[in-house]
Amino acid sequence: MKTPRHTLAAVLLGAGALFSQMVSAETSYQITITNMTQSQVFTPVLMATHQAGIVAFQPGQPAISELEAIAESGNVQPALDLLNSLGGKVGEAKSSGDVLPPGHSVTLTLAGGPGITHFMVVAMLIPTNDAFVAINGDALPTSDEMRVYVAPAWDAGTEDNDELCSHIPGPPSVCQGEGVSSSGGEGFVHTHPGIHGIGDLNAATYDWRSPTAIVKVQRISS
Repeated sequence: MKTPRHTLAAVLLGAGALFSQMVSAETSYQITITNMTQSQVFTPVLMATHQAGIVAFQPGQPAISELEAIAESGNVQPALDLLNSLGGKVGEAKSSGDVLPPGHSVTLTLAGGPGITHFMVVAMLIPTNDAFVAINGDALPTSDEMRVYVAPAWDAGTEDNDELCSHIPGPPSVCQGEGVSSSGGEGFVHTHPGIHGIGDLNAATYDWRSPTAIVKVQRISS
């Protein structure tokens, strides 16, 4: 599904952005994500620090192609390329580089700087058709005190939730299907309904009914 790229690139100015000009360019942030699911694996995690108003998606609206690539195949490179094209509006964008199993955590350190007041975290859940976990442009801490966020699972709405392994990438022990499907999906980003056992996935193993990740963010001042 092809949709305009303005969602991720939109920047809104306000009082928060004015305050952020006082933040040192030497400030950086440690972001840790912990996979809280029973059996869902997170694909490599995209993390970015950025100005206010930059978001990965808008609930109830179509997903941009860069988000679709993450949600259907775990491919973060198109989103990294888009974020890096925004110049000074993005402090830093990185991939964790590896999958994140249940019960495991990964920490990345990302640069801050003047105007950099928000962050995002995005990763696909596998095995699913187009589920992803996300922190979507939330505020970075303004002190050295750690801030903790609970991250839900979203549905990109770009692929039907048929739960068939032929349409799901993932660990060889589960599914090895295609990364991107031609099926239309619901057409908008929404809360993911979970796994219902209608295809090849056992709901007792792969379903969830709660937030899927804990994200901790701490500012590091030089």
